[in-house]
Amino acid sequence: MKNLPILPADSYVVVNKTILHGEDRKIITMLYQPIIGYSAVSLYFTLIDDLDKRELMSEDYTHHHLMNVMQLSLSEIVIARQKLEAIGLLKTYFKKEHINNYVYVIFSPLSVQEFLNHPILNVVLYQNLGKKEYDRIVEYFKIPRINFKDYEDVTSSFHEVFTSVAGNEMIENADIVKRTKGNIQIKSKIDFDLLVASIPKRMVNERCFNEETKELITNLAFVYDIDDLHMQGLVRDNLNEKGFIDKTALRKACRNFYQFEEGGKLPTLVYSVQPSYLQNPKGDQSAWAKMVYTFESMTPYDFLASKYKNGEPVPRDLKIIESLLIDTKLRPGVVNALVDYVLKVNDQKLSKSYIDTLAGQLARLHVETVEDAMRVIEKEHKKLKRQFKKKQEVKVVPKTWSKGEEKIPEWFDKENKEISPDDDSQKQMNDLLEEFS
Repeated sequence: MKNLPILPADSYVVVNKTILHGEDRKIITMLYQPIIGYSAVSLYFTLIDDLDKRELMSEDYTHHHLMNVMQLSLSEIVIARQKLEAIGLLKTYFKKEHINNYVYVIFSPLSVQEFLNHPILNVVLYQNLGKKEYDRIVEYFKIPRINFKDYEDVTSSFHEVFTSVAGNEMIENADIVKRTKGNIQIKSKIDFDLLVASIPKRMVNERCFNEETKELITNLAFVYDIDDLHMQGLVRDNLNEKGFIDKTALRKACRNFYQFEEGGKLPTLVYSVQPSYLQNPKGDQSAWAKMVYTFESMTPYDFLASKYKNGEPVPRDLKIIESLLIDTKLRPGVVNALVDYVLKVNDQKLSKSYIDTLAGQLARLHVETVEDAMRVIEKEHKKLKRQFKKKQEVKVVPKTWSKGEEKIPEWFDKENKEISPDDDSQKQMNDLLEEFS
């Protein structure tokens, strides 16, 4: 992901190298939107609306135009653009000048059949929607089955209707608009040279590992977090008698492998942001509001990655984040606020027991907004601090309450509205202290 320089005055032009059908709008809102969110979908349709009457290319616009039309900040537009790029609906080209120039190339969405059979998109859609809503969408797109057993096919063929005539030389037409789809770009974690070498030559056909098969293996390894060694075994176990990979069987095997390792759960991707209807209105420039905006506009993955020097969270921390989103069902912005607090007071360590205690309280209070989460966290921190002052007999205390300057998030004491916790929250906080003894 490249962090390109961008200003409201920077220009852009939209180029359409595909054919967009009326059905595409329904595919994007029903299948893509649950993954990339409303803002990204809105940007996609806004760029389409910028096209000329022939829907081929737009005139020059500035990004200030986008900000006005969409009523979003430039940083929000960039995040939405990156989501469109990541999912294959947009390509971005950049030219650095006195006023930077961007070209946004629009692509068609996948067909329903391609989307619902994609090894990554299908799994993520299921996780984001849940079984009931996912089944409803699949049922919506199903083709009704008709039994043609008692019918005869009487369709006319071409030669029965038309006759050949002498014609001129062959006419070729290049650069004609056609329906074009973008690909999801994923850096492969599989060493295919090692994979091929690990399988005896007598077992595999020389045409087995074509580009399509490699793409499938790359996608499965990504979504199910499978390393080289385990993928080698899964591929070998799913070769058919002709030496080709049974792709359907390989999909099932990878899914079963992941569920066995993760206690029956399916994978998810921690790349969603706080839902727009749970976000604060924009405009407040206070320190508190800026922190709220940060938690709301970043995905839990990106927020956690920002705490690492190399920008790549360790798998253990990612599993904690996934658990908060899937098992505890906290909103992405709430997870960010919680992670920020725990890292700050716990010497940059993401203790699972520590974070689960606070997460349980937030879930029982049905906290969904970032502001409410920040108020609850701050109140419990202050309550716990007062408790330590009263109970001098406690021998071991958290590092942050020992001698020296107390480490707390910057947003503490910026806003004093409170939400009353439930009755057993005090007991939960007491249990929390055992982590430090």
